[in-house]
Amino acid sequence: MLATQRTDKWWIEPTLTAFGFLCFVIYTTWRAFSGENFVADNYLSPFYSPLLFENPAGHGLDHSWFGSWPTWVPNWIPKSPAIFILIFPLSFRMTCYYYRKFYYRSFFLSPPACAVEGIKQKNYKGETGFLIIQNLHRYTLYIALLYILILYYDGYHGLFRDGTFGIGIGTIILLINPTLLAFYAFGCHAFRHLIGGKEDCFTCPAGNEKIKYKAWKKVSLLNSKHMLWAWASMIWVALTDLYVMLVSKGVITDLNTWNN
Repeated sequence: MLATQRTDKWWIEPTLTAFGFLCFVIYTTWRAFSGENFVADNYLSPFYSPLLFENPAGHGLDHSWFGSWPTWVPNWIPKSPAIFILIFPLSFRMTCYYYRKFYYRSFFLSPPACAVEGIKQKNYKGETGFLIIQNLHRYTLYIALLYILILYYDGYHGLFRDGTFGIGIGTIILLINPTLLAFYAFGCHAFRHLIGGKEDCFTCPAGNEKIKYKAWKKVSLLNSKHMLWAWASMIWVALTDLYVMLVSKGVITDLNTWNN
């Protein structure tokens, strides 16, 4: 295993990738199960958006869609509103073509890098066995597009405090978050196929094919930086949650036009 004739430091990229993603997973899991400090005035953490229910202590009532914590939730389930929604945006990321590439390489060593021998597998089935669930990516795309709208709504909500229009550092952070997600989702391979797929002739001189080809070229510009947008949006969503948590705890003060 790991046999290769490469002389460069090929192992740095998969190692750093694994470490960075593992940090994100640990932080996200901790915050998802904490169930607190996810609201700071008119700012809502993206990990808890959309906030379907307040937490059992009444935290987040002004932001919740359906009010009180439901009584039908079993006691063994963590009392955190995030458990109702995080699986949906994560399903888009975890089935993403880029994410598949890096966790196959970084965690499964299958293979860890080009021209490097990875773990030998018997009866290799690719993504036709259990991993056929990766094909759900084309459908989870629609979830991601919906979340962009929801997170922009949260950013809009961040412009009003007690009915007064204003802007704060938190508002800017909340609005950048869905923008980066939009760059990531609209540059996605599944969206690229949705825009320009199933055509026999992209460059035909007339009709729908010509329009779709131009749209496909625009989407391909984002797709060329898909890795950048994947990491930028992932890191930023964690930083957004961290900012809301620190403001909620009073560790830092949000600079804003409301003067509070």
